[in-house]
Amino acid sequence: MHYRTLGGTGLRISEIGYGAWGIGNSGWQGASDDESARALNRAIDLGLNFIDTALGYGEGHSERLIGKLLRERSETIYAASKIPPKNMQWPARRGTQVEDAFPADHVIACTETSLRNLGVERIDVQQFHVWSDEWVDRGDWLQAVERLKRDGKIRSFGVSINDYEPDSALKLIESGVVDSVQVIYNVFEQTPEEKLLPACIHHNVGVIVRVALDEGGLTGHIRADTVFPKGDFRENYFRGERKREVEERARKIVEDLQIAPDTLAETALRFVLSHPAVSTVIPGMRSVRNVERNCAIGDGRGLPDARREKLRAHRWPRNYYR
Repeated sequence: MHYRTLGGTGLRISEIGYGAWGIGNSGWQGASDDESARALNRAIDLGLNFIDTALGYGEGHSERLIGKLLRERSETIYAASKIPPKNMQWPARRGTQVEDAFPADHVIACTETSLRNLGVERIDVQQFHVWSDEWVDRGDWLQAVERLKRDGKIRSFGVSINDYEPDSALKLIESGVVDSVQVIYNVFEQTPEEKLLPACIHHNVGVIVRVALDEGGLTGHIRADTVFPKGDFRENYFRGERKREVEERARKIVEDLQIAPDTLAETALRFVLSHPAVSTVIPGMRSVRNVERNCAIGDGRGLPDARREKLRAHRWPRNYYR
């Protein structure tokens, strides 16, 4: 496993991190706690040392599973979590007052709950689960963040940027008060390369990449006739003709790059890891098999420049979350 520094935090984290939404049994359906525990432990065996979770993943269920892992393993494992907005609006809507989303008492109370769930004295990366640049220099959220840092309850502060709105955190990055950002970045969604990623390099802000596989769209396993478990969020995400669209787009990538279909996911992850701004990518991994396949990609090699350039033609701006 290859390691990178998370911005100015000094934390050396694995290129492949563990996205823990799926193991919370909210949104993604079908995870069993026993298999999740095996997958988490196998990831640590393979050198992974960064896990991203959230208080909102199964109302703390994901955090509690990770807390059990942290108690059982002796390795250094860095845990990142997220504070849900008090108004429970995902993503942050334009014009929303920061007092309605992240008042100081809410920031502190949620952090205390996550500390208990994780069974730790300090969270390595505590993040806001949504963000709006309208909130810079407003409200009392920053005082809460500074207090949590001062009290040793969080090591660093980050935000999870709204879906497909990478420029909505540029002002925050320029302010110098954020240590990391989490953003959607993949072969289809290349917009972060324009402004966000250069800004993160300039201000030494760590970058955590989510949805690198487009919720499965860049694995090659989504087909027009794919059926998801009842209640799984992908039923809506890939509704209507979207599955057929994704299948066709994925097939074009395979044909253009002349790669084996079962290497598409690896190619997609290496595309993300090839950008110098990226600190880690956090695919969801609910099985030992996926852990082993993904962790093998964290070898520091990225993609050859020629292949990466070919993938630029497969940019596909859209927002399936809407």
